[in-house]
Amino acid sequence: MPSLMRYINIISRCASMWRADKLEGTELGDQHYPYILTVCRNPGISQDAIARKLFINKSNVTRSLSYLETHGFVTREQSSEDRRITLVYPTEKAHEILPQVRSIIRGWNAYITEGFTEEELEMYMDMTERLAAKAADYAKLSSDAYSDLESAINKPKKGGLE
Repeated sequence: MPSLMRYINIISRCASMWRADKLEGTELGDQHYPYILTVCRNPGISQDAIARKLFINKSNVTRSLSYLETHGFVTREQSSEDRRITLVYPTEKAHEILPQVRSIIRGWNAYITEGFTEEELEMYMDMTERLAAKAADYAKLSSDAYSDLESAINKPKKGGLE
């Protein structure tokens, strides 16, 4: 049987190329879109929570958020309740780019699933969600991250793959 990871990696690398092409001229790189989505959905989220939600190590999160802050997409401030916690907020610039980011994601998803029947698409999404849940289980996520994953998996489908 061919390696599942080989196919997942091909899809991931090609999706990265798609996003990079579509984000050209925006000051955002392919690696920044999940931060924009996460911070706009969760204003005031902590850097640690972003790391857990995105399955990215804390130093990479700090580096990416620094870039986004320098380019005016987010602001960061210390929590008034716990000075060890850094909270992240989207700026107007992040909210302005958000529809374009979502459109790019929807465009890629439509491109790679073109020709799928509704039944095939439903089956693909179900299997992919199960794979993601199993992978997250291995990562021994916090209960908050499990809740986020469960709510993402269980949220009503509107035909989109965002």
